[in-house]
Amino acid sequence: IIVDDDDSKVWSLYDAGPRSIRCPLIFLPPVSGTADVFFQQILALTGWGYRVIALQYPVYWDHLEFCDGFRKLLDHLQLDKVHLFGASLGGFLAQKFAEYTHKSPRVQSLILCNSFSDTSIFNQTWTANSFWLMPAFMLKKIVLGNFASGPLDPEMADGIDFMVDRLESLGQSELASRLTLNCQNSYVEPHKIRDIPVTIMDVFDQSALSTEAKEEMYKLYPNARRAHLKTGGNFPYLCRSAEVNLYIQIHLLQFHGTRYAAIDPSMVSAEELEVQKISLHTSNEQEEQ
Repeated sequence: IIVDDDDSKVWSLYDAGPRSIRCPLIFLPPVSGTADVFFQQILALTGWGYRVIALQYPVYWDHLEFCDGFRKLLDHLQLDKVHLFGASLGGFLAQKFAEYTHKSPRVQSLILCNSFSDTSIFNQTWTANSFWLMPAFMLKKIVLGNFASGPLDPEMADGIDFMVDRLESLGQSELASRLTLNCQNSYVEPHKIRDIPVTIMDVFDQSALSTEAKEEMYKLYPNARRAHLKTGGNFPYLCRSAEVNLYIQIHLLQFHGTRYAAIDPSMVSAEELEVQKISLHTSNEQEEQ
């Protein structure tokens, strides 16, 4: 889909689930990701009756340009309000978009997975302006430097292999622009998005996010729900998809029965979800013991 005057700016997306839903859940990928990194969420959630859209954004060099393009895309899809799930850079862009549209809100809620609120945590703000000059192999090297190494369980190893494969499919300008968005000096202004329900999803094992960055997110959203995964690395939506999908459902549960529901009303079974919530709670308690 092209929504800008510039024909080279193409949004790619998977739109799955019932089209009657007017407030779907939209997934925004990390720097290395494409729309299909969320295939586990698309398959599971649409099976339960949710409408989900996984996006791949075109080449944008600054946050304002991205937000403007994203707003045009939502207009094109005739979506007034949406729920956003953003992974890493995707989560930062989701927060910036919520901030950008705060006067006429377009974001109903946020799920921020391994995300951050201030780009200065990467200590790359000074190089952000030179990414566009670098050849693709150097940019890929920068991204791969954040991937976990060492012995991993099979699901995590598969998840990383899949992301490496997706990274290979990105061109120089796509990668350079995403790294620029990831590192150019910017931060989220929380007072503009204070009233939006937020779930912060993060992992306890090794990921590209520092503890400081996580703490900063908790401070920024003191009322946010927290979805902690014991393991999952940088890409829990790939290698711990059952847990991630459950947390997404729990997050969206608060909108069931309202016009902001992301699920087909005929598919809602509260009892079933309640059972899942109890089982998750129990398994978490067992892990803590």
